[in-house]
Amino acid sequence: MDDPATLVGERVRAAREDQGLTLSGLAQAAGIGKGSLSEIEHGTRNPTLSTLYALANALRLPLAVLLASAVGARIAEPGIEARLLDVSTDAAWTVEVYRLRFEPGATRSAGGHGAGVVEHLLVTAGRLRVGRLDETWEVGVGEAIEWLSDVAHTYLAVGDVPAECVLVIRSPAGGVDA
Repeated sequence: MDDPATLVGERVRAAREDQGLTLSGLAQAAGIGKGSLSEIEHGTRNPTLSTLYALANALRLPLAVLLASAVGARIAEPGIEARLLDVSTDAAWTVEVYRLRFEPGATRSAGGHGAGVVEHLLVTAGRLRVGRLDETWEVGVGEAIEWLSDVAHTYLAVGDVPAECVLVIRSPAGGVDA
């Protein structure tokens, strides 16, 4: 069985080629280096969560498409870990379910995912400040929030203990319009 980095690289390359993008074109659209993208496509580099989101947004695809729908796939960057729990697609939507863990004070900013994308978040431990840059909410254990994630948004672990949540990203099927 191929390792996760190889599977992700194959998915990135296939999506890029399907959309008629050059390596340079996708790298520029995602804001990453051409050499880094080449290494990702060849499976020799494990991309961070931020890099994968940048690629997914540039390709107008849900993140789960690049993860090869590998339920259990783990992506990490300093202070943050994400694990894909489930992904499903029907005629209208692609729904991705992730478990996220944030160390105290860890923050993550994400660009807009495209028109019609909604994020639903349920906190299972700690506290998070989440939402669009112009409107954030602080949520604690057992609390849930949802927002349109078509513009830049943020997650911040507040307090002295790690924060954990379940994040559901609902995207129009067939990709998202940037």
